Amino acid sequence: MWGSKKSSLGTSGGTTLIAEGTRLVGDIYFRGTLEVEGLLQGSIIAEVEKGALVRIVGKGRVEGEIRAPNIMINGLVEGDVHSSGQLELAPRSRVNGNVYYHSVEMSAGAEVNGSMTHVSADDSSESGQATEQPS
Repeated sequence: MWGSKKSSLGTSGGTTLIAEGTRLVGDIYFRGTLEVEGLLQGSIIAEVEKGALVRIVGKGRVEGEIRAPNIMINGLVEGDVHSSGQLELAPRSRVNGNVYYHSVEMSAGAEVNGSMTHVSADDSSESGQATEQPS
């Protein structure tokens, strides 16, 4: 999952990177792939796109909620996580918040300090996607 093999999650569109040593304050709306290696103080919301992917890696940290179809965490999330597709929690992942998932893969060592709730892929209230950007 986190080694040299490629993930089975495919995305279309570009990749946005929040590099280590970078601090971003505010909500981020994205398409394609978003990789967080730095600190994001705000929410992450995927635009309507089934293949959107969020990756929190290394020393990556999010202080806010995440809403995306596909999410891979190997860092720290301080907020709720909403995944309507595939959620992968790697050995160094730590989530301090509630997790809403359709499909989950959790490695030994992963930590969730909150509830874990299964949601249907058809449940639009927990879809993990934004319908439109704010004005």
